[in-house]
Amino acid sequence: MTTTLERPAPDKQAGGAPMIDRAEGWRRRAPLLPALIFTIIVTQIPFLLTIFYSLQSWNLVRPGSQSFVWFQNYADVFTDSQFRQVALNTVVMTLGSVLIAVALGLVLALLLNRQFFGRGVVRTLLITPFLITPVAAALLWRTVLLDPTLGLVNFVLSPFGASGTEWISEFPLASVMAALVWQWTPFMMLLLLAGLQSQPTDQLEAARVDGANSWSIFRELTLPHLRRFIELGVVLGTIYLVNTFDTVYMMTQGGPGVASANLPFYIYQRAFLGFDIGQSAAMGVVVVILTLIAATFALRLLFRTFSGEEEAA
Repeated sequence: MTTTLERPAPDKQAGGAPMIDRAEGWRRRAPLLPALIFTIIVTQIPFLLTIFYSLQSWNLVRPGSQSFVWFQNYADVFTDSQFRQVALNTVVMTLGSVLIAVALGLVLALLLNRQFFGRGVVRTLLITPFLITPVAAALLWRTVLLDPTLGLVNFVLSPFGASGTEWISEFPLASVMAALVWQWTPFMMLLLLAGLQSQPTDQLEAARVDGANSWSIFRELTLPHLRRFIELGVVLGTIYLVNTFDTVYMMTQGGPGVASANLPFYIYQRAFLGFDIGQSAAMGVVVVILTLIAATFALRLLFRTFSGEEEAA
């Protein structure tokens, strides 16, 4: 007589199948752990140290001045008139550059979406500014384009009485924004051109058959189709440009005064030129919190737009 032993089925309540699923989940996540640990080391630990320094009064030019003042640095940040001016400069510089770049990118994308001889060459030439490093682009604008004596801008505008204009000294914030718009317009153009080429052609042909003119087609069909691409370009451009440092440093040094300084450059000035570690750390924490709030709101709006279009489809 032979006795057959059967393996009992795993008890879900006793930790059978759920334990297997949990182990499988950890096995799939294991390759991501080194990247997660590296990210925590290079981002979260420095941020915790920044919070620790922000609670102290510490100026490197005064040895022995390091002491805890708790939230006094944060109170000084919000009562600092220069900080408020720099924050306003950051908003104007970031949103102004992004919106102008999107508008110009839309115009160029509409032009490049048409068939004409040499379109590939024109597209390559228009993409070139985005491929230049920000430092080189800033030097190009400072020395070649906006120089008061040898600059091309003054040369072109000399018939209109603009020769010898000190663009960087008289219009520092606008000069920095011009360089940023010049460099980011190609990115917006490529993004919107991809959106235009993904638009269904049957809708456009049906609208033309029904007698709609070009403006009506653009307003009623093309622009709603490009909405998510425009929002994506605004979000990505804002996330990048809010951290602009090299263009400000190379073109204006934040001057005159703080007329063209943004938050990253102002924090750099307080930390590495003023040697005020405590207050610059507090400014950094405030900027990170405000940036996270703005980025969370923008990303939720963007995800809501994409999810809404997927449900409609």
